[in-house]
Amino acid sequence: MLFPTIEFAIFFPIVLVLSWALMSRQPLWKPFIVVASYVFYAAADPLFCLLLGGITVGNQLAVWLIHRSDDERRRKWITGIAVAGDLLTLGVFKYYGFFVTDVDEVLDAVSLGLPFPLLTIALPIGISFFTFQAITYVVDVKRGDAEPASLIDAAIYLSFFPHLVAGPIVRASEFLPQLQAPRDPNRVAVGAGLALVALGLIKKVAIADTLAREVVDPVFGVPEAYFTPDAILAAYAYAAQIYCDFSGYTDIAIGLALLLGFVFPQNFNSPYRATGFRDFWRRWHMTLSRFLRDYLYIPLGGSRGGRLFTYRNLLITMVLGGLWHGAAWTFVLWGAFHGVGLVSEHALGGRIGRQTPAWLRWFATFNLVCFGWILFRSQDLDLFGTFLGRLVDPGPATLWTVPVLLAILVVIGMQVLPPRPVERLQLRIERLRPALLAVALAFVILLVGATVPSQGVPPFIYFQF
Repeated sequence: MLFPTIEFAIFFPIVLVLSWALMSRQPLWKPFIVVASYVFYAAADPLFCLLLGGITVGNQLAVWLIHRSDDERRRKWITGIAVAGDLLTLGVFKYYGFFVTDVDEVLDAVSLGLPFPLLTIALPIGISFFTFQAITYVVDVKRGDAEPASLIDAAIYLSFFPHLVAGPIVRASEFLPQLQAPRDPNRVAVGAGLALVALGLIKKVAIADTLAREVVDPVFGVPEAYFTPDAILAAYAYAAQIYCDFSGYTDIAIGLALLLGFVFPQNFNSPYRATGFRDFWRRWHMTLSRFLRDYLYIPLGGSRGGRLFTYRNLLITMVLGGLWHGAAWTFVLWGAFHGVGLVSEHALGGRIGRQTPAWLRWFATFNLVCFGWILFRSQDLDLFGTFLGRLVDPGPATLWTVPVLLAILVVIGMQVLPPRPVERLQLRIERLRPALLAVALAFVILLVGATVPSQGVPPFIYFQF
């Protein structure tokens, strides 16, 4: 079920009213929100609910065993088995076809025709997100950062529909404590929630989807039909599109959670203000960045083993982070590209900051990130190569329109403006009366609804991950 759809517009008000009515009675509210979340997920495919339920029960069992064991070695083994089970589930559903195809090609190349069975396995929506959250639950309990939850609390944590299919990745230590006391409807941040939902709808439907239809999809679909001006425009348009699409989803998710009485962590902080790759990953998909840091990079050794080990750990982390986004070599190479950027910054140390003006560091970072987005958006390496060829093939500009240019400039420009005025404006909007914000949200829905084509709203980009 997509957020900006008629189905969700019917589903959420019903859930919200019943949730507010049951908030003070947790024994009733908890099973209700689990059922509502599973209904939301079943809209994609009811069979996916079996997988989600299995992940929940399996990890809850592991948490109970970890908590009840006094043997540290046994606790490590249980944690390892649970994490391996989560990753195996993710691997089977998401990467089986990718690896089998590549292995078959290698075997054919060396005349060892031993084909593996290529099965058609449906990819459950959001599996990358809820498996990572399951991992944080088990590991946080093992580390003592979170207390074991009841089965129903664990079910709420892993299935809570605002963040179920595309994040943000909320840690168990952040979410589970919020279930300890009943939510108070009188203390719900209605203003902030409505403002975020409205902002997210504008980003996703009015900006991201328009850029996709007008520029990005045509050029990346048939790059041979376009020349340098349109290829350059498409690269920057995709940078604006993916930011508005994903941060728009995050805004809606955080806003919906606030209306239900829950606080999610921030996931974006003006990423196109970044003056380096490290700075970029502190601003882009922040919940994934800290997951990779705390559950992969640091366990690998972090920066404790000297320069070469640090570089190795950075590259491994970013390559696996790229692979997490999808089963394709373009994602792997995109992750490696960012890994090389991080390694280069680490190797140069503070010399970049001391010797290079801030505006030049920003300009270089922004354009390198946009170059990486070309690789990220390309369906395969052949398309990537073709697109690069169009960047150096002069010809007419056919897609440059005022609305497209204005949308790109607004998306990028709002992020490079001084943050305080923007934050003050956002705070003032959030403090408006909820009734006024509700009217404004209705107006936004009508406004962005007018931009929706006859085929409906396309899925969020990160739904496929």
